[in-house]
Order: sequence, then C-alpha cells, then structure tokens
Amino acid sequence: MRRAPSSSTIRRLLALVCPGGLADLLGCDPAGSRHLAVDGKVARGSRTDTGPAAHLLPAVLEGGRTVSQLRVPDKTTEVTGFTKLLSPFDPAAVVVTADALHTHRDHARWLVETKKAHYLLMVKRNQPMLHSASRSLPWKEVTARRYDREGGNGRRETRSVRTLTVTGLGLDFPQVAQAAKIHRHRTDLKTGKIT
Repeated sequence: MRRAPSSSTIRRLLALVCPGGLADLLGCDPAGSRHLAVDGKVARGSRTDTGPAAHLLPAVLEGGRTVSQLRVPDKTTEVTGFTKLLSPFDPAAVVVTADALHTHRDHARWLVETKKAHYLLMVKRNQPMLHSASRSLPWKEVTARRYDREGGNGRRETRSVRTLTVTGLGLDFPQVAQAAKIHRHRTDLKTGKIT
C-alpha cells in the first residue's frame, strides 16, 4: 500500500527544485494563443537566512497556464531576462503584455521584428519622454470611449478607456500603431475618499 507524501515533504521538495526548470517541465507552448503576460514576482517564503527571496519572471497564458519561468539573478533586474525568457518560443501573432518596467525600445523591436509578435506595454513616468509624448496626443478628439464600473473589497472603481491610432502622429516608439489611455477613479466606500 502506498501513501501520498505529506504536505511538508512536498513543500520542501518544491523549495529545492529550480523554479524555471519546473515551469519548463510543466509549461506549454504559446503558439496559437491570443495573449501572453510577462510579469515578475517575488516568491513568498523563499527567503532564507543566507539569501534573498527568489525573484521570478514568468510568462503566463490566459487562464493562468505557465509557459516558462526563470529566476532573476541577484543584483540584476527582470529587464535583463525578458528576451531570454521568450527566446525558445514562437509567439508569432500573440499579444505579449508587460508592465512599465519592460517598456523599452529594444523589447518592442525584438518582439515585432524577431518574434513577429504584437505588444501591449504600459507607459509610466519611468520613460519620461515617451510618457510626455503620450500625454500630448489628441485625446480630446477621441469620441469612442469605454466605461467600466465595478465594486468589491470595500471600494467602487470606474475606468474610462480611450484608444487612438497613432500612426503618423510622431510617437517615437518602435512599431507603435495604437495607444490607449486609461483613467481610473477609485472610491473608498468607508471613507468616501476618491483616488
């Protein structure tokens, strides 16, 4: 008669396994998918007395299926692992999304020209010139807007989204075709504070 290992044995074993290798064994191919999200996270409970917590950079499909994952080396950032993470795959015609940390010209150019993928990258103040140029686009002329309202966790949130075709508007970023502006109002239901 065989018994399943205890939860503490499974936890100890998973802590010893290379997270990237495990993701590669259990992962899937992004070909034929519509979206692929890249976003780094620090693994909870991975810090030890002798080392920092593991900073992981996964690529995840819709529905939460992991394509691949790599550990970001200490004293570097996840920016250096972006192309290494996606290099083994063929994400042609897949929309790759990433946060503002990955909004780099090299990443955009590599995705479109080398991998034949599309991108959706966030623009925040970490790219001051691009952020300023994006803000100065003719947003007031956009008539089509989408509004979403939702509530939960003690707050009510309203988002408006405007999308603009920017081809020919002089936005200096590789292969950019459209820009979207998201404006969010969040109301705390307890205090009434709006952010």
